[in-house]
Amino acid sequence: MDEKVQKVLEEKILEIFDKKNEINSITNSSELLSSDKNSFRYGIIFGRLYNSFYYQYRRIVKRDPTEEEFSEFIQILKQHEKEFLGLSF
Repeated sequence: MDEKVQKVLEEKILEIFDKKNEINSITNSSELLSSDKNSFRYGIIFGRLYNSFYYQYRRIVKRDPTEEEFSEFIQILKQHEKEFLGLSF
């Protein structure tokens, strides 16, 4: 994975922990989500990271990521899995 993209992703992961109150506010704003707020919260988290991954490749590397780079992205997510699961909302 491109080093610049990886650095941005690591920063984005730290940002998610700092902004968990915003994510919580979004999920608490809808009565439709009352039964499964955690899934929606994780959807927001991983959606932000997935979007950042693709956007940074297009912005920095000027192309879409390869399958190998996408696999590396998945590995980064796995490295932080316990931290994501440990988030208290």
